[in-house]
Amino acid sequence: MDSRPPSNHSAARKLPYALIATLAITACADNNSASQVNAPGASETPSTKALEAGADMLQSRPPIDALNAYLDGFHFYNGHIHSQMEAHHYCSILNEEVIQCVIYDGNVKDAKLMGVEYIISEQLFAKLPPAEKALWHSHVHEVKSGQLIAPGIPAPAEHALMEKLVHTYGKTWHTWHTDLDKDLPLGVPQLMMGFTADGQIDPALVQKRDARFGVDSTEKKQARTDIPAPAVDAGADAWTHGNSFQIKDPTGSRSH
Repeated sequence: MDSRPPSNHSAARKLPYALIATLAITACADNNSASQVNAPGASETPSTKALEAGADMLQSRPPIDALNAYLDGFHFYNGHIHSQMEAHHYCSILNEEVIQCVIYDGNVKDAKLMGVEYIISEQLFAKLPPAEKALWHSHVHEVKSGQLIAPGIPAPAEHALMEKLVHTYGKTWHTWHTDLDKDLPLGVPQLMMGFTADGQIDPALVQKRDARFGVDSTEKKQARTDIPAPAVDAGADAWTHGNSFQIKDPTGSRSH
């Protein structure tokens, strides 16, 4: 019998999502990513600030309080792979099969809400009809490449989280296209995708993110070589097969 203690990674991989989320709550990730948008409007008046303070003290916010995990990664518009952006995910882990995230363009107080992402297990994804699968993207490359990070939590906990996320699929809609709309959210929601291979993402985008967080995606890629890469369901990442769905914008103003 092997009496050696388990490695940090082997021990951490047994952690449930809930415990990893608890680590995320207590972790410290610097507020180092400013919003790229300046929304128009007058500064808050004293009365508005008083109402805000009162609401903060008196109102409960269970859905907001449940946002206890932070992920940082990258998206691109479905069908327009060169229109890329960083996405800050604040997630609620509903159970071992489903995670829901709100996405911002930064991690500071005035960050702009860009959209949402739903994350499900490969078991749930396998049950979806083909037309629905085409709206979802795989997370294998995001994890294995080191592009997806969980800022602020210990490396073993991040590694355990990535071991779980590599087996998931995401459906992402952006409602504020902050790369184009610098004042207000315009147009209609756009379906976003994740990268599936090396050479697709703009390396400068990753380098700038890494510098802000003090991480090295290349090192993370190397550290994750022990994470087995599951086979990707053929129905996901439909853009790789020439199937790139988007909602037609009635204003005609959104062009990526």
